[in-house]
Amino acid sequence: MEFYSNGKLLLTGEYVVLNGALSLALPTIYGQHLKVKNNPSNKIKWISYDNNEKIWFNCEFDKDNLEVIFSSSDKISDRLKKIITCIRTINTDFLKLNGSEIITKLTFNKNWGLGSSSTLINNLAEFAKIDPYYLNDKIFNGSGYDIACAESKSSLLYRLYDDKKEITKIDFNPSFKDKLYFVYLNKKQNSLDEIIDFKEKVNSKIGISEISEITKRIIICKDQSEFNKLIREHENIISELISKDKIKDKLFNDFNGEIKSLGAWGGDFILASSNEFETEKYFKNKGFNFIFEFDKVILN
Repeated sequence: MEFYSNGKLLLTGEYVVLNGALSLALPTIYGQHLKVKNNPSNKIKWISYDNNEKIWFNCEFDKDNLEVIFSSSDKISDRLKKIITCIRTINTDFLKLNGSEIITKLTFNKNWGLGSSSTLINNLAEFAKIDPYYLNDKIFNGSGYDIACAESKSSLLYRLYDDKKEITKIDFNPSFKDKLYFVYLNKKQNSLDEIIDFKEKVNSKIGISEISEITKRIIICKDQSEFNKLIREHENIISELISKDKIKDKLFNDFNGEIKSLGAWGGDFILASSNEFETEKYFKNKGFNFIFEFDKVILN
């Protein structure tokens, strides 16, 4: 059996998506494969490959009690054990009936923050025939927008409302997309820690209506200068909300255009919007070499 899930980028609503803000989420061309094979052993053998076909993690569990027989990373095998245990609360026979070999393969660099965890959760949930949102809530307690992206073939609006998930598929294909770039900041941010910190510190009512309105305006925006104004407003609101400096002020204050953080601030990707011909050269001169055009990342 084989499964595949898309990665994700959150264009609007980072942090406040947890509290019900209408957010714009974009599934990516990049994602993760999962293949399951039966074997005659009494073990669950796990092998994870990166985007360069190299093994970055492997382990073995006893299939019945999930005792770790071998692991190249205790932290990751502990997380996998937690996931499998959670799945078995619903599907009691999951990976119990025979030995198994599970092979995962990322099509993106695992440090990019495009959803190595959410794509795995979605693949395993599909394999186990359980609700991926339930599994995601139990393991990560996030908003679930990344699970929505994992299953979607188009961009989407995502909102948590009255303990329900509202998902609306849309066609987000701005006319100025050739002037939009996604830039990796050479640092992976720990989303789980950011979620916990945000929930502990931030008033749940602040910023929701403002960000929701910006999201509505962005999806119908026809003009890049208006788009730049909207993402600047978005940055100002989130900066004040989480008490962190905007990434443009910190690293790119001489950039001719606008820059917006995507997801948890301080790492992973940013969005750069500029009319400058040498935008890619600008970021490379500052040591950021992973720069992608809109259509090279976003699934449409």
